[in-house]
Amino acid sequence: MALAVLYSRALSGIQAPLVTVETHIANGLPSFTIVGLPDTEVKESKDRVRAALQNAQFKIPAQRITINLAPADLPKESGRFDLPIALGILAATGQIPKDKLDQYEWAGELALTGELRPIHGALAMTYNASQSGRSFVLPQQNAAEAALVKKATIYAAKSLLQICAHLTGQETLPRFSAIAESENEDSVYPDLDEVKGQTHAKRALAIAATGGHSLLMIGPPGTGKSMLAARFPGILPPMTEAEALESAAIQSLSYGSFNIQNWKKRPFRSPHHTASGVALVGGGSHPRPGEISLAMHGVLFLDELAEFNRKVLEVLREPLESGKITISRAARQAEFPAQFQLIAAMNPCPCGYLGHSNGKCHCTPDQVSRYRGRISGPLLDRIDMQIEVPAVPQQELMKQQASGEKSSAIRQHVEKAHQLQLNRQGKTNSRLSVKEIDKYCVLDAASENLLKQAINRLNLSARAYHRILKVARTIADLAGIEKINHQHVAEAIQYRRLDKQ
Repeated sequence: MALAVLYSRALSGIQAPLVTVETHIANGLPSFTIVGLPDTEVKESKDRVRAALQNAQFKIPAQRITINLAPADLPKESGRFDLPIALGILAATGQIPKDKLDQYEWAGELALTGELRPIHGALAMTYNASQSGRSFVLPQQNAAEAALVKKATIYAAKSLLQICAHLTGQETLPRFSAIAESENEDSVYPDLDEVKGQTHAKRALAIAATGGHSLLMIGPPGTGKSMLAARFPGILPPMTEAEALESAAIQSLSYGSFNIQNWKKRPFRSPHHTASGVALVGGGSHPRPGEISLAMHGVLFLDELAEFNRKVLEVLREPLESGKITISRAARQAEFPAQFQLIAAMNPCPCGYLGHSNGKCHCTPDQVSRYRGRISGPLLDRIDMQIEVPAVPQQELMKQQASGEKSSAIRQHVEKAHQLQLNRQGKTNSRLSVKEIDKYCVLDAASENLLKQAINRLNLSARAYHRILKVARTIADLAGIEKINHQHVAEAIQYRRLDKQ
């Protein structure tokens, strides 16, 4: 029977559903047909496969070739199906044995010479293949990325001929071994002690890193907001194995593969203020992750926040609350995780120098109000901490050495408090639900009175109230104190700067 069945994987959001590649050779006029909802890239594979087989000195039957990619209602895209299609033709025509094909899953784009080219999404596909118990064969360029899935059996190949030699028993493909991980976190990010002054801002960064809180920095140009943000990943607690794998899997879905050098390094994404809403949250006819998902378990830094299109910023409201984003299209729906930490920076007014000692600012109150009004109240309400970053005094700026702790020292305090949260509630304080806030953020009488006064004076929303409690809980954890006191609450209230204006 001129039929062969192989297995591969499609991509749907962060999932990689199984695709059965069925090849049938029948008598009739020579033709090459691919069915099963293929897109243009997949339809073009018949020309790549035909040329690759000819250049590898294999025979192409002058018969009716039908390739079915099942399930038929699942869209198929990219050139990753070239390899299973080519192997299916060879197996159906008896040029390679069929007996071992069901032990593997296959993915790879073919060059016209028969060489294998890299694909995207290898990490997500390998993870799902390992769950099925089958080995995964893919291009050599993707092997290091795929090997991050510890329990997966990976075979890396350079060409179609090499795979055929393995299946016929002429030459065995060696199982790919994972590359040893390097942990050089201190050399990855610039050090926080390079920023002169800004003690208050550094304190806020430490609190944000400890509890996973979002942070907005407001200040004139040149006060160090971007420098502080660039150094923020260096004080975050280390990634767990599960976090690193999830973050890497998301990045492997974007165009290009995951860089193995970034394993267990928290991503830092900094899109330009001209970015569209689709660029931030993801999209496309075949949905791909956007910046908020590519920053998974890392940092999304939005510089010049007020210069972003207001409609673009509004798309952040849902993922900031839920930690995920659902992209809906007429034909399909895809969900991507988006547990990122938002760090944003903006000027206080259109000219940028409001409150600066140089007296340059001549913006009217109406101009300032309209400038800040570009950021909606509901979005600001979702940002846990809002601080002012003033100009650095001249005497501080002229010092030869910056004052303050190094990133490594701050990270030690952060890690200790972070572990305290995990031991107590199994998550960071920023992820606490309302019931968990009532349980873990209990206030004494003095703290309650202080918070009541703040709510009445600042007209705080229920969301702002809960965020103050979460930040106060983090401040107490950073100090190693079990119960929240009025000092922790007072400091947390100070980080709601825009609520006072």
